[in-house]
Amino acid sequence: MSAQYVVKVADCDHGSIDIERGVLREACPSLPWLNCRTEDAVIAQCADTEALLIMYAPLTRRVLGHLTSCKSIVRYGVGVDTIDLRAAADLGIIVSNVPDYGTQEVADHALALMMCLTRKIVRANAQVKRGEWDFRQMRPVHRLQVQTAGLIGMGRIGQAMAHKVHALGMRVIAFDPAAAPEHVPDYVEMVGLEELLRASDVVSVHCPLTERTRNLLSEDRLRLMKPIAYLVNTARGNLVDEAALDRLLSEGRLAGAGFDVFGIEPPPADYPLLRHETFICSPHMAWHSDEAERDLKRSAAEEALRVLRGEPPKYQVNRF
Repeated sequence: MSAQYVVKVADCDHGSIDIERGVLREACPSLPWLNCRTEDAVIAQCADTEALLIMYAPLTRRVLGHLTSCKSIVRYGVGVDTIDLRAAADLGIIVSNVPDYGTQEVADHALALMMCLTRKIVRANAQVKRGEWDFRQMRPVHRLQVQTAGLIGMGRIGQAMAHKVHALGMRVIAFDPAAAPEHVPDYVEMVGLEELLRASDVVSVHCPLTERTRNLLSEDRLRLMKPIAYLVNTARGNLVDEAALDRLLSEGRLAGAGFDVFGIEPPPADYPLLRHETFICSPHMAWHSDEAERDLKRSAAEEALRVLRGEPPKYQVNRF
């Protein structure tokens, strides 16, 4: 009989955790599915866990200090900004994410937002449904093959996006101080951030949220963009100063933006960005496909199980 462990799902907004239960069945016959969205809820309900699967649960140093039996924390998805990685390392807790479950989906979604903006699909759709049939109202629309795509971040998703926009015939430039040269395709020109913002017709954000990247696209930097340029964000909302973006859209200093993520999720109904016709958005779904969701759930559970069994983690993000 295999060893038995205490594993819990602190929070998860999927329809079921059947896949996780299947992976962990022998090692963890009972897999509680909780709804911990506050520090106190995690402390009260998860203090005895040896491995924790989380989506949005806040894991601060205070919370982690109460998880005295915990060996593994696995975040459903790529971002780990709700977890104090330094505190986890100090306490000997391995933190992992799942970085490769929805790479193509996120790049596809960023591409779709870009196409909707540059071809003005959403605006045209609304006008036709109002009985207005005049393509001239969409002007200006520019050929993609004479435009430059600027990608902020050249990890898995940034590389996938680079491949897609290059295939469309766009010039591709990118900014990523941490990018290994051998992982950068030869058709991508690496440039500084300010140069990228000035030169791009579309800027697409694909970097993680850290204290160094929070508000990376500040008002001063956003104002470097061309007035005819578009901004796409499928990474994290707090990478962009959204109040500044609202001002630029109000002033006509930016042609438009497409976001799948916000600093506050979900955004309130009166959120300023939502009032702009040139702003399109979706509900943090870029990662989603039926296939990606299955991969995510399976990989998260398998990672927790590896750590519990003393095997090397595959996706550890904090180093001791």
